[in-house]
Amino acid sequence: MISTSDFRKGLKVEFKGEPCEIIDFQHVKMGRGGAIVRTKLRNLKTGAVLEDTFRSGEKLEEPGLEEKTMQYLYGQDELYYFMDTETYEQVPLMPAQLGEAKKFLKENMTVKILYHKDMPISVELPTFADLVIIKTDPAGFKGDTASGGNKPATLETGAVIRVPFHINEGDTIKVDTRTSEYIERVK
Repeated sequence: MISTSDFRKGLKVEFKGEPCEIIDFQHVKMGRGGAIVRTKLRNLKTGAVLEDTFRSGEKLEEPGLEEKTMQYLYGQDELYYFMDTETYEQVPLMPAQLGEAKKFLKENMTVKILYHKDMPISVELPTFADLVIIKTDPAGFKGDTASGGNKPATLETGAVIRVPFHINEGDTIKVDTRTSEYIERVK
């Protein structure tokens, strides 16, 4: 059981039978009554954000989440196939279960999949991914400096991000998968 005094950002709790993550919370002391805790919770299955208020000292269940390390194999017919690195069992996931993670998913990439009651609910990519640029405007025009602006580039996974002007097609770059931002060129 998790008490309201243990609340912190990122804590995972079970709320109304669904696994949720606390996005924000605030302890409020009322004039004569007891303290309350206002929270913003994100449903881990649907991504919906809800707000609710709890009395101080109220307890919530732990969500019973399990994290498995898996390897992305391939995508076929609107399904993405992952293999458990311990049991070699293959698990197909729908695009909705991947969310934003699918735009940086590369074959043989190792990811963490979060399970709730033996059902996969979300995919967590590594923080950084090395990806090849397959399409971008050519370099070599006025303003082409390492710090002077950026241009769109299409990655091997199909994602489009902004990169500095000096980056060319065929270059391998490091991308922050949380923010979709260019970090550096990989040599």
